[in-house]
Amino acid sequence: MKNRSLKRNSLLWVILLALYLPACQKTRDLVTFQDPMSVDANIWNDEASVQYLLIDTYQFIMPQFTYQYRTNNYQMHLVSDENYWSATEGFGKKYFNFSGFLLPDECRYVAQKYAGANYGENRYFDLAKANLGIKNVPGSIIPDAGKKRLLGQFYALRGMGYMGLTQIYGGMPLVLEPQSPGRLDLAGREKASVMFTSIVRDYDSAISNLKDVPWNTQTGGNDATDRGRFNQSAVAALKARALLWWASPLFNPENDGKHTYHPERWQAAHKAAQEAYTMATNAGYKLMPNYATIFQTEGKANTEAILVRSYSSTQYRKFHAVETDSRPSSEGGSPQDWYNPSKQMVDAYLMKDGRPKDAASTTYPYDEALFYANRDPRFDATIVFNGATWPLSGKTNRKQWTYFQAKVDGQNESAKPFYVKRFSVPALARTSVGSANDVGGNGLDWIEIRLAELMLILAETANETGDLGTAKDMVRQLRVRAGVVAGTADYGLALATNKDEMRELIMNERMVEMAFEGKRHDDLRRTRRTHKLQGQLAQMQQMQFKVLALRDSLEKPIGPNSMGIDPNALRRDTLNIYNKASIQVYFNTSYLWNPPSGNGPFAMPEEYYFFPLATSF
Repeated sequence: MKNRSLKRNSLLWVILLALYLPACQKTRDLVTFQDPMSVDANIWNDEASVQYLLIDTYQFIMPQFTYQYRTNNYQMHLVSDENYWSATEGFGKKYFNFSGFLLPDECRYVAQKYAGANYGENRYFDLAKANLGIKNVPGSIIPDAGKKRLLGQFYALRGMGYMGLTQIYGGMPLVLEPQSPGRLDLAGREKASVMFTSIVRDYDSAISNLKDVPWNTQTGGNDATDRGRFNQSAVAALKARALLWWASPLFNPENDGKHTYHPERWQAAHKAAQEAYTMATNAGYKLMPNYATIFQTEGKANTEAILVRSYSSTQYRKFHAVETDSRPSSEGGSPQDWYNPSKQMVDAYLMKDGRPKDAASTTYPYDEALFYANRDPRFDATIVFNGATWPLSGKTNRKQWTYFQAKVDGQNESAKPFYVKRFSVPALARTSVGSANDVGGNGLDWIEIRLAELMLILAETANETGDLGTAKDMVRQLRVRAGVVAGTADYGLALATNKDEMRELIMNERMVEMAFEGKRHDDLRRTRRTHKLQGQLAQMQQMQFKVLALRDSLEKPIGPNSMGIDPNALRRDTLNIYNKASIQVYFNTSYLWNPPSGNGPFAMPEEYYFFPLATSF
């Protein structure tokens, strides 16, 4: 995109003039103002006051639980081919050209308004908080160890903030000093290379300053006060992620006839990934033994979570609605379609021995009528299908029925063909699912980056630099943890015999391993695959009875029996959903996948890879 002179942008003038204000406002209870146009310098000598600013900076820059923030047109940065919501959401329809198209002013990630008082309103206000800390902490009388702790986190947050802007816009104005009426940096948009240099420099500064923080190891620090803070492992992982973006086709296309390909970027990304992986494992991070409970396990007990945004069900305004968004109505939920898997998502899961379904083995065959059988165990750990066991509200053996017009206790169940169980708490009571007075829900933390993602970064960079063995080893560890069996093809890895085949395998592995973690949109953009998507985005029609009267039969109590089964249990709860003949007694198994009315096929224009700045900016 062409650079745009900042002197012509009225909103940015206001932003730059006001960049010092958030710290004044957010620390007003801790600071005595001696000059209404500046911050009292004594604030920087009080570590508690600086901590207040630091916490505020975390709140604005650290990503939230995926799909919880959908303001200021942010939806366009979440849509992908993994869920049905992306086919129905207005900006999803435009982004993929299903129905309509995006207007130049509709991407407002950088700023919606100049106030910057709420999350996502103004990214430069967010960055201003980090700039204030980086500029003023070094000259304070805070002991050196305290200065380093603070500076390391401010540098990491600034790097993360600019990374978010660069992913969406490419080159942007790079403001690294606090602004005031007497100092305004109006330099215009930098090149993407300058942005990445600055981001990596900030991450390196953070790693250096965080060397001796007590929470540097997986078990170190005080979980009550240090959870969610950056440590060296977290920053090193983000640095590897940033350099992966810089090496990938979005910024480093190969053979496009327009740009010079830079293989050395892959070498730099691989080196960063190796260093980050070594640092993390030496610090005690390791894969959780059970894939199904990764997001349900918090604090020191979660050995895989490297960086989190902490939430709470009891602390004021620290809740989220993920439990409500995940659960069916019968268990207190209001399920959303961002947790409704698309056909593309369902098809991404391999068979239990790592083979794709169209090349399934006789040991683990694929049958379209029983599409959920014999799959990679991450399928069952993620997707709830008709008749699947899904413990909720403490009901250990509870089954979820998703067939057409299913009833629970005489009431219609939510009309969804699928649910996602990864982010729900089985033991949470139905009455505690919702929120009231800004508290409630399950309070699960958002995991921004975990060891599995770092391993997949290492796998990708290893593959691109010619180390197929390391690439396979990283994926193999993830599949073993998931419960995939070796079979006759080394967990399916033997099917990838070269770099190109392994590249496709890794992309699919990322889709499955990080399903519904909000990574799929970024992966499609980063690798320039979005415009290559084909077909339509659809949801599966709920399972249909051959004869509607069969529904009434299944929903009747079993009654007195000699099998030791609760006579009040319904007949459907004894149905063997893995027996094809039993299923076909009741249901049609020719499944239909229906896109929203009026939607066409995927047809995203390539110009959507980088967004223009809104005219107000």
